Amino acid sequence: MVLLRRVIGDALRARRQGQHRTLREVSTAANVSLGYLSEIERGQKEASSELLAAICDALGARLSELLSEVSNTLAVAESMEGVLVPVDDKATDGNVSVSVRQDSPLKATLHATRKKRDVVYAA
Repeated sequence: MVLLRRVIGDALRARRQGQHRTLREVSTAANVSLGYLSEIERGQKEASSELLAAICDALGARLSELLSEVSNTLAVAESMEGVLVPVDDKATDGNVSVSVRQDSPLKATLHATRKKRDVVYAA
């Protein structure tokens, strides 16, 4: 099972870090609290479409770009058997957590995508 909020959070964090910006800078520009933005990036909170649009605007990105990137990542994850594995975090709220195995191709894909994007933004 793929958790959409985690993939969205990873994509937002990668964009922010690729621009060498702090959570505080982006949260101020998006008019969202620093703590809430942090929770979104960590996949702990699901942001509304309005909030995602504001964060994307603060990052100088289009919401459609972010969602396309997220969609591509989800497609890769869904097509790879055994890449997404349950996390045993003893959660009592009934939520299921997943993580990407350290040695999986998806981890390499996510890492390579972030590095590629960093190069594009730095140019």
